[in-house]
Amino acid sequence: MIRTVSSREVYRNAWMSVREDDIRRPDGSEGVYGVVDKPDYALVIPRDEDGALHLVEQYRYPVAGRYWEFPQGSWPAGHAGAPPLELARAELREETGLRAARMTYLGMVHVAYGYASQGCNVFLAEELTQGPPEREATEADMRQCRAAPAEWRDLVRSGRITDAATLAAYTLLDLHRGGTG
Repeated sequence: MIRTVSSREVYRNAWMSVREDDIRRPDGSEGVYGVVDKPDYALVIPRDEDGALHLVEQYRYPVAGRYWEFPQGSWPAGHAGAPPLELARAELREETGLRAARMTYLGMVHVAYGYASQGCNVFLAEELTQGPPEREATEADMRQCRAAPAEWRDLVRSGRITDAATLAAYTLLDLHRGGTG
C-alpha cells in the first residue's frame, strides 16, 4: 500500500482544493502524488413510467462544449454532512423542476479516482411531477429534454453524452433493472 509521508495544500478555491502528497510505495521508492479534493455530489436519473429519461444540457467550460447529462451537483460550502438524498432532491428540483415521490439509491461511483477524491451518489427518481426549475445563476443557460430509450442511445453514440458519471449511473440503472449488459 502507498503511504503518505507528508502532505501540503497547493491550491484552494470555493469548489476544490489541490494537494501534493509525498509518498512511499510498497517497494520503498518515493514519489509525489497530486490529489484534487472536492466534496461528494449527487446525480439523479429522473425516469418516467414509460422508461423515458430526463436530461439537462449546459456549457462545460473545461471541455468548451455543451453536453447532455443527468442532473447532478454538490452542496455549496457550509452544507457538509447533509444527507445525499437531500442533495439529490434539491438538484432534481433546481435543474429540472421535477419532484419525485420515490427515490431509490443505486450506488456510488468515483469518476476520476486516479487523481480526485470526489464520489458521486446515484439515485433513481420516479413518480415525477413537474414544477418550475430553480436554477442557480451558473445554470442560466441550462436546457432540458426528455429522451426515450432509443433517443438516449443515439445521444451516447453521437457523442452528445460523454459525462463519465452519467454513463456510469446508467450502468447502475441497468443493473437495478436486472440488465445483463
